Amino acid sequence: MTRILGIDPGLLHTGWAIIDSAGSARHYVASGVILPTKNGTFAERLAIIFNDVSKLIDTFSPDVCSIEITFVNKNPKTTLILGHARAAAIVAISTHQIPVYEYEPNKIKKALTSAGHADKDAIYKMVRILLPAANPKTPDETDAIAIALAHANMARWVGF
Repeated sequence: MTRILGIDPGLLHTGWAIIDSAGSARHYVASGVILPTKNGTFAERLAIIFNDVSKLIDTFSPDVCSIEITFVNKNPKTTLILGHARAAAIVAISTHQIPVYEYEPNKIKKALTSAGHADKDAIYKMVRILLPAANPKTPDETDAIAIALAHANMARWVGF
């Protein structure tokens, strides 16, 4: 069995999910959203992401982490800010010596729905089908579960 931490990084909302994977079996463990304070400084928000991801690792002891790769937005500043949030999570994971696997959004969607351009509703429906115990409350939480599931599905085929 492999315990997977899925991370959907963001400066305002960082989705996270823990699933267990063994062969083709998947088991939902927990999920949620890290919510840095909106009025905190940039550095304080990054510290919250780092600290909360570290707490998740201490609580759930994942074997691996899968995280979404930042895509280039129309606004380069947004891309850069998202990259910082992603880096805060990756550093927290790496300091615990947990392997990090990075996936592009279209590969995550394809691993779940067979369509690289699936919309949020299709992703939510597949998460609910594949993990009926999961009941994500936000798109960030849904995406984190999808990222963990995508890793479980792809790891089976490529031998991670």
